[in-house]
Amino acid sequence: MLIPRIITAIALLAVLLPALFAGTPQPFALVTLLLIVAGCWEWGRLNGLSSQAALVSGVVVGGCLAAAWWRGSVEALAGSGVMPAALERATWLVVTTVWVLGSAYLIRAGVGQWTNVARPLRLILGWLLLAVTWWAMARARVVGINFLLSLMVLVWVADVAAYFGGRAWGNRKLAASISPGKTWAGAYSGLVGVLVLAAVWMQVDHYGWVDSPSVFSVLYDRHPVLMVVGVLFLVTMAVVGDLMESLVKRSVGVKDSSGLLPGHGGVLDRVDALLPVLPMGMMLVTV
Repeated sequence: MLIPRIITAIALLAVLLPALFAGTPQPFALVTLLLIVAGCWEWGRLNGLSSQAALVSGVVVGGCLAAAWWRGSVEALAGSGVMPAALERATWLVVTTVWVLGSAYLIRAGVGQWTNVARPLRLILGWLLLAVTWWAMARARVVGINFLLSLMVLVWVADVAAYFGGRAWGNRKLAASISPGKTWAGAYSGLVGVLVLAAVWMQVDHYGWVDSPSVFSVLYDRHPVLMVVGVLFLVTMAVVGDLMESLVKRSVGVKDSSGLLPGHGGVLDRVDALLPVLPMGMMLVTV
């Protein structure tokens, strides 16, 4: 299992890194759009659609996003004016509210409650959240590579710190019925790890070695307390994103969202924590 995992990671990096560091945002937007189409296919299958119907749904979502991209909505706040800034800010706020309230209800209700939600609602809500995640990712790349990376690395550092903190001190389970491996000690370790990351990253921003401020610097410039609160919020929602995908998978009795990425599972398994963090990061810096 380790060899396929390494090979898959290298292949993904070979595609994603050149796209990320390209001179314009378009290559990265295109690559990530394809990943979102795959994620929509996985979501359809997890919620009872046949593989063919799920594929059609993914292509439809991808086509709608491509049409919006062609009209310029991704670059709206960069000067195209297709989408008013107020509408974009409202979108981030609504999506954040849906994530916070919806996840709080479902995690409290437990694994069994998911299948009691009407399937059309589950499907549509998941596709919309995936679509907004792509939009947020593309918008963050328009803001700057450093800004986008700070949001993504925040999730990865929180995950790594939580893993080691949980192994060292974790006894009390965070949500045993949903994800038995997660502990409160891991969650606290993730927060501390990201706060350390923020302090280091802001120093790098200070010396001007980057193309744009990180999310940490943007929040800190508004108020230091806002930066700490914002980090706490984002780390919490990264954990929630992971828990929500685990809840959905447990409700249908599968280990991975698909086998698209050998050694890693599916696309949703790799981006679950990013799904709430990316739109919420945009919300924090635009509202």
